[in-house]
Amino acid sequence: MIKMKRQDYDMPFMLKYENVAWYENGEVKILDRRVYPKEVRFEICKTHKEVARAITDMVTQSAGPYTAAGMGMALAAYEARDLSDEDLIKFLEKAANTISTARPTTSTRLKKVTKGSIKAAKKAIENGEDVVEKVFEEAIESLNRRYSAMDEVAKNLCEVIPDGGKVLTQCFGETIIGTITRTLKEQNKDVKFYCAETRPYYQGARLTATCISEMGFDTTIITDNMVAYTMENIGIDVFTSATDTITVDGHVANKVGTHQIAIVAREFNVPYYVTGMPDGEKKGRDDIVIELRDPSLVLGNHTAKGVKAIYPSFDITPPEFITGFVTDKGIYKPRELKNYLDIEHTSYY
Repeated sequence: MIKMKRQDYDMPFMLKYENVAWYENGEVKILDRRVYPKEVRFEICKTHKEVARAITDMVTQSAGPYTAAGMGMALAAYEARDLSDEDLIKFLEKAANTISTARPTTSTRLKKVTKGSIKAAKKAIENGEDVVEKVFEEAIESLNRRYSAMDEVAKNLCEVIPDGGKVLTQCFGETIIGTITRTLKEQNKDVKFYCAETRPYYQGARLTATCISEMGFDTTIITDNMVAYTMENIGIDVFTSATDTITVDGHVANKVGTHQIAIVAREFNVPYYVTGMPDGEKKGRDDIVIELRDPSLVLGNHTAKGVKAIYPSFDITPPEFITGFVTDKGIYKPRELKNYLDIEHTSYY
């Protein structure tokens, strides 16, 4: 039985556990964020390889792949349910590799999820318990840990967001968007949000803006090239983003365009707070792998035949552009970030 209270209470629709990714009866359903909110459609995966493909194909984004990874491992356990104990673990180890390498930039965090799944499977075998059930329960426990940690992060971030303030977001921070807005509501703060659209997938316009608006906050979308205008003429109190990876020395890999917003924010003296915890395995920017994706998404149907495009999924923001890293243990200046790893803390994957 799952012992922990679910931490997705009072969250918007797409951040409820079942609406991110969910294992049940030998299949995983994943909300297709490529078409949400215009359409509510779930990708149905019958094998763990299909889950990995869905992650690669951006069916789910931001922290969604971590949820899909845990549920995908439960599905892998179901696929291997008739194997011997030894062969089942071998099958899960191969599945873990397939799933955790589906997105190179976030592979470190995906591996933490799949490692937890294998640990749960081994413990279930030792205790004579149902492996599929226990791997699924570990996926829920992982979600609870992440949502709980992000709740602490949100509380720390909300300390620097003034009542009546204006906040600029970039891309879709997944859990932190839900916990920030939930915390602001609990604090009865009146905050306006400006969401950069985040081309070419428009995660800011479709996902972030939808969640924030659903939580009852004044929400405005701006195109990615309106940031300077917005800061200069409307006024922004805080720029914040989540991140796909944070190195120990304070470099941040996040959706492409984040670096240029950080540059503009410094020009207009707008503090930039990054939410999330450092990945201890990544010491500096050379440890970050940037995915290059299908450039046709950039071209759309606006350009002449023969015109080319590039599409790096992420860019890297150096620490000198970052005001602070907002973690579950407090806010750290970039030069202090390495101290976070010296504090005892529980993995939230």
